[in-house]
Amino acid sequence: MQTVSLIAALLMGLAPAPAPADHLPTVACPTTLPAETTCYGGQDSNGAYYSVAIPRGWNGTLVLHTHGGPDLGAPTQDRSVDDLTRWSVMVREGYAWAGSSYRRGGYGTQMAVLDTENLRAMFTRSFGKPRTTLLHGQSWGGNIAAKAAETYKYDGVLLTNGVLAGGSRGYNYRVDLRVVYQYYCGNHPRPTEPDYPLWMGLRPDSAMTGSGLRARLQECTGIESRPEERTAQQASNLKDILGVTRLPERTLASHLNFATFTFRDIVHNRLGGRNPFGNMGVRYTGSHDDVALNKGVQRFSADPSAVRDLSYDSDLTGSIKVPVLTMHAIDDPTAFVEHESAYRASVGNAGNARHLVQIFTQESEHSALSDSGYAAAISALSTWVHTGRKPTPASVAAACPAFDAKYHEGCFVDPAFSPKSYESRVYPRPGGAHWPALTEFQAKVWKRFYPNVGIAP
Repeated sequence: MQTVSLIAALLMGLAPAPAPADHLPTVACPTTLPAETTCYGGQDSNGAYYSVAIPRGWNGTLVLHTHGGPDLGAPTQDRSVDDLTRWSVMVREGYAWAGSSYRRGGYGTQMAVLDTENLRAMFTRSFGKPRTTLLHGQSWGGNIAAKAAETYKYDGVLLTNGVLAGGSRGYNYRVDLRVVYQYYCGNHPRPTEPDYPLWMGLRPDSAMTGSGLRARLQECTGIESRPEERTAQQASNLKDILGVTRLPERTLASHLNFATFTFRDIVHNRLGGRNPFGNMGVRYTGSHDDVALNKGVQRFSADPSAVRDLSYDSDLTGSIKVPVLTMHAIDDPTAFVEHESAYRASVGNAGNARHLVQIFTQESEHSALSDSGYAAAISALSTWVHTGRKPTPASVAAACPAFDAKYHEGCFVDPAFSPKSYESRVYPRPGGAHWPALTEFQAKVWKRFYPNVGIAP
């Protein structure tokens, strides 16, 4: 009977149900998953928590997920469970799913790559090698997945709302926010507090909390008040900050949070106090007095060794050899859609444009897109991998309504959209002040002759 079932499954194009796991403990599944899904969870030898879900009638494809952030606290099981819940659409479409919390909080793109690879090895030891392995990265996880695709072999890669400009220039708009905010607000730090260069984000011994930072933002701009309740000075400050930085008001607090606490993590915990950021020569515009702003804003130059290490850890060479499909919300308020232009340039410069398809949706959120869109995208990628038929934005848009009949979250692909250059949205650093993106050859040379380069796991 078991042999007959196996043959039937193969004839139907389905993978047989996996044998019971030898190593991974079973856990209760999130309620969003289909009935008769089997879930596993635990902590690996490096301290990373993981979640795995395998649906009944598994189609033989594993989706490895790399999450965004970075989270600055210690890893927890909740992180991977929350990710499984958020992307349960993958399991509902018949894919097995596995995601890691990573071994620690804080920045570290290649650390996250290693933890994702560790999870893939655990899955294979327990259930056998999947027929197909797809990698899915969301937000900063898009950077992680794109970096992993340049180092390890996957069958295909899906990047959604990805931070794809890399660490050496992907956060320049937050560098600009940090200095522009301080010019107008002068309360981060206050004149009565110990001074420090703003590229640090925050001095290492500061006890400031997220709520404390929000209170200072409110004090300066009245951002949490109704417009008519703001003072004239608050309204002016907010208008100038938004006008110069080109950031949406609704995500200004989260961008400032990143430019404070995550910058502190990058500088002090990952780069030994060295500065990877610079804004020399940047000409800021959009305020009521650009001359005074450019004269008074804090300026600094990056430490080349710090930029080199951040670049090695997270910048993308465009060295892809398998199908890569990206999907990005046109009005993403956190990782601007122009990140896709930076990635397209890296891939094109490496001569690999044939492996890349980019899709854009008329959505305006960062952390999650429509389940109907995710289902259409992963299906298009899977078909490309298995048949060689390269999708187009138009073909994904045409396929989406069939998935929307199941998920009822809407189809928003805009086949005609193409983003402008990254530099059209983010102030460029004149004279190549940022470290240029490493080529594949340069990355190999650095690894051979400078084995300790980059950010340690």
